Amino acid sequence: MKRAYFVLISALILFAGCQPGAPSAPAGDAAAPDQSAAPAAAPAATPQPGAKLKFAVVPKGLTHQFWLTVKAGADAAGKDLGVEINWVGPEKETEVVKQINMIEDQIGAGVNAIVMAACDQDALVDVIKKALDKKIPVITIDSGVNSDLPNSFIATDNVAGAQAAARELAKLIGNEGEVGLIPFVKGAGTSEQREEGFKKGIAEFPNISIADIQYSQSDVIKAMNVTEDMLTAHPNLKGIFAANEPAAVGVVQALEAAGKGGQVKLVAFDAGDDEVAALKKGTIQALIVQNPFRMGYDGVKTAHDVLQGKTVEKRIDTGVTVVTMENFETPDVQKLLNPLK
Repeated sequence: MKRAYFVLISALILFAGCQPGAPSAPAGDAAAPDQSAAPAAAPAATPQPGAKLKFAVVPKGLTHQFWLTVKAGADAAGKDLGVEINWVGPEKETEVVKQINMIEDQIGAGVNAIVMAACDQDALVDVIKKALDKKIPVITIDSGVNSDLPNSFIATDNVAGAQAAARELAKLIGNEGEVGLIPFVKGAGTSEQREEGFKKGIAEFPNISIADIQYSQSDVIKAMNVTEDMLTAHPNLKGIFAANEPAAVGVVQALEAAGKGGQVKLVAFDAGDDEVAALKKGTIQALIVQNPFRMGYDGVKTAHDVLQGKTVEKRIDTGVTVVTMENFETPDVQKLLNPLK
C-alpha cells in the first residue's frame, strides 16, 4: 500500500512539472533564443575571434614591374602577419571608375582593411570615406589623395625625387640647354608631384629651359609617340625626364629608333627590367629608384597595426636612390633592385 501511494505521488509531481506556468528550467538548460532578437553583426573591420584577416591591396595597375614588386611586398607582409591578401586593380592606371568600383566591391565583401594607390587624387576620396564609415582602415601607398581621411600615406617624396632627377639631368647636359618632361596621368597625385618637383629642380639652373611637356598616360606606345613628336619639334633637345616606368620604356624606344640613344640624355623614375637594361646599354643615364617592395610591405603592416589599436604615422617616406652605372654594383643598390634575392 505504501509503495502504491509513493508511485501515485511521484506521477502527480511529474504531471504538474509539464504544465504551463511550471517553474523555468535552469539557465544552462534553456532553449536557444529567438534569432530575430540576435544582436547586429560586427563591423567588417572587426573579425570574429580566430578568423583570418583579409586585406584588399589595390594598385593603380597590374602590368608594370613596379606594381608586381608592390604585390611581392604585400604578400610577404601577409605571410608574416597571417593576413589574406586580395590583390585587385585595374589593368590601366587611367581606369579611375573601374578602380572605384573594385574598392566598393571589396568593401561589400567585408575586407578588414584596404591598402590602395589612387588612380586620381580627387575621385577616390568618396570611396575612401565609405570604407572608413564602415570602420575599415584605409592606407594609401605610392599615390595618395587630396584628403587627410586615410589612416596613413606611405610613399616616396615624389617632389624631392623629381628635384633630384632634375639636378642629375642638369649635370648630364652641362647645366644648359633644352629639356623635355614626360609625366604620366594628369590629375594622378604621383604624376602631379613629379612634374612639380622637376620644374622646381630645373628652376635652379637659369640656362636650362623646359621646351615641352607631354603626358604618356602610363602607356609605352603613347610615350614613344609623344617622344618622337618632341624630338621633331625640338631638334636641339639635350635631355628628357621620364616620370615613370612605361614612360621611360617608350622614351628609350623612341631615342633608339631615332639614333639618339645616349646623345639625348635620359633620367627616369623606377627600375623595371627594361629600364635597368637601358641603363646598362647607355640609353638611360640615371634612374630615380623607389622602394615599391617596402610600400607593399609597410602598407599591409600599417593597416594591421591600425586594427590592433596601435598609433601609426600619418606620413611614411620610403625614400629614393639615384642609381647610375657608377653605383650600380654596390650591395645597397643591388638589394634595392632585387628585394626578393
